[in-house]
Amino acid sequence: MNKNTGIIIGIIALVVLAGGIYAFKNKRDDAMMAKEKMEQKAMEDQKETLEKAMMKDGTTKTDNMMKGEDVMMKAGSYEAYSSEKVMLASTAHDVVLFFRASWCPTCIGLDKDIKANLGKIPASLTILDVNYDNSKDLKHKYGVTYQHTFVQVAADGTMIKKWSGSPTLSALVSEVQ
Repeated sequence: MNKNTGIIIGIIALVVLAGGIYAFKNKRDDAMMAKEKMEQKAMEDQKETLEKAMMKDGTTKTDNMMKGEDVMMKAGSYEAYSSEKVMLASTAHDVVLFFRASWCPTCIGLDKDIKANLGKIPASLTILDVNYDNSKDLKHKYGVTYQHTFVQVAADGTMIKKWSGSPTLSALVSEVQ
């Protein structure tokens, strides 16, 4: 009876431990998703502010597109990746993919530097924030094997240049061809 009690207590302890690990992991994942949603909202707010400012000037996105310009070309930007945004690339406008992980200390540092210096992003540059952990196909396409990697792309998505480690916005900008 004593041996059976010990086995039962051991099994219960293992179940409780596994449940605790599962709960901790899910709580951490939820926190990371909430942080990413906040960052996405901040980027969307920045875009909305830019569009409102342009409308105040009497121009609209449609007006600019008819002139062969896009709102993103008026001022440089840092925004979440989408395949449609890659098409902003042209001979006069550069697009750089920033493969960033939310858990990467150097990525966090550069992300903060970019956000603190949004006004210093050249008008001819769009930086697209790519979630390193959730972008398996993009990582494979461009041969990205670790976070804090940058890929400059053409409008059709072909790679122009790839590099890693730019610690500041100015260092990133200096690498763009």
